[in-house]
Amino acid sequence: RESQVELREHIDSLATELCRINEDQKVALDLDPYVKKLLNARRRVVLVNNILQNAQERLRRLNHSVAKETVRRRAMLEAGGYQGK
Repeated sequence: RESQVELREHIDSLATELCRINEDQKVALDLDPYVKKLLNARRRVVLVNNILQNAQERLRRLNHSVAKETVRRRAMLEAGGYQGK
């Protein structure tokens, strides 16, 4: 996720820099297609980041549920073991 955020920041920075260069040029260079490509890439990076965040949150909840169930079963086994003695 961190690399996705860094990539998004770099894309934003590059898009801003391209716009600035385009404005400063005496000869009109058409950098708009490149800026649009960068913004599309940024959008895809954001989508991937959201997918990763959702997957990580689901894994965290699943891990919590598994740990809770493990504790519950362990308690049941220990209670059953004490009754058998």
